[in-house]
Amino acid sequence: MAKIRIGLAGCGFVSELHMHAYRRVYGVDVEVRAVAARGDHVLEFANRHQIPTVYRSFRELIADGELDVIDICTPPNLHTAMIVDAMQAGKHVICEKPFAGYFGRDGDKAPIGKHVPKALMYGRVLDEMAQTRAAINRTGKLFMYAEDWIYAPAVTKTAEILKATKDKILFMKGEESHSGSHAAHAAQWAMTGGGSLIRMGCHPLSAVLYLKQVEAKARGETIGVASVTCDVGNVTAILKPEERTYIKANPVDVEDWGTLTVTFSDGTKATVFSGDMIMGGVRNLIETYTSGGSLFANITPNTHMMSYQTSEEKLAGVYITEKVDRKTGWQYVCLEEEWTRGYTQEIQDFMECVASGRQPLSDLALAFETIKINYAGYWAAEEGRRVTL
Repeated sequence: MAKIRIGLAGCGFVSELHMHAYRRVYGVDVEVRAVAARGDHVLEFANRHQIPTVYRSFRELIADGELDVIDICTPPNLHTAMIVDAMQAGKHVICEKPFAGYFGRDGDKAPIGKHVPKALMYGRVLDEMAQTRAAINRTGKLFMYAEDWIYAPAVTKTAEILKATKDKILFMKGEESHSGSHAAHAAQWAMTGGGSLIRMGCHPLSAVLYLKQVEAKARGETIGVASVTCDVGNVTAILKPEERTYIKANPVDVEDWGTLTVTFSDGTKATVFSGDMIMGGVRNLIETYTSGGSLFANITPNTHMMSYQTSEEKLAGVYITEKVDRKTGWQYVCLEEEWTRGYTQEIQDFMECVASGRQPLSDLALAFETIKINYAGYWAAEEGRRVTL
């Protein structure tokens, strides 16, 4: 089998997770051959991960004729153009979330999150995604949506149980929250396409959409999303500067709190919550309540290991879990985080797809539906009503 050669766009936090996963691929010969980024950090990143080629532009990366796959780990406002350009250059594409978003157009009053109507954003995002989907399909190349929750062991076991029991899902509740992003662009709609709900809530949203389709297939039913309600807010706006010691959220025109409820065509429900003011480490949770039982997928935190420590200084070089503000006291230690959160299994699936030509578990349809529902939620929240799809 020919070696699959990867080109990585970006060298930030998620790129580190992907590199960890590439090193653990089995049964497929894979090499990360090149990385592209503008900052000088890319040189250290390439040296540390023994990546032989460094580019300073995305154009140079996709022009490399030796690369088979482009893995896009860049800020959200760059995703759509990069996907299309890479695939038109003959590459398969892996793209981190979100698939798309509204990042502003000429004539928009800034900041756009406060001035551009969400109904307008919804319509324009749907049009753009339809154009992107058509462009992807014309290339004949694979598009792989890097939604790690679909591959997290707790979620895949939930899916296995649903397939076996064929029980009806009555309600799901998902959450991703933490104490706020350190990235400056996370505060601006023009860079991220929204706030906590799209930056974090997209993960549990994809998971509930995926699990509902697992149920539908197991039961021989056709189930879609009928309507969406939503509420968003800026709950940290009341904090004084001295009260922001641990809370990192400081939005310009995005929400730091959001809850979205989906009503499916069979009358069942799912609620997704995300917040940028939750301390104690990142929370990745999904609960599934069925006609025959209850399933709690505690991705993080979980009780694989618990620690009680008294010295912060001695733990300076020890990783506990993402976004935890301190390492002392009782802690839920995240073991094999890349495996627990699904990154290892995600990359394994993608590499097998490239080698065999099959479609990935996390595909274009899931990417499209997640953004569609997310922006329908923003529309519903702004107008204070249910949006019917």
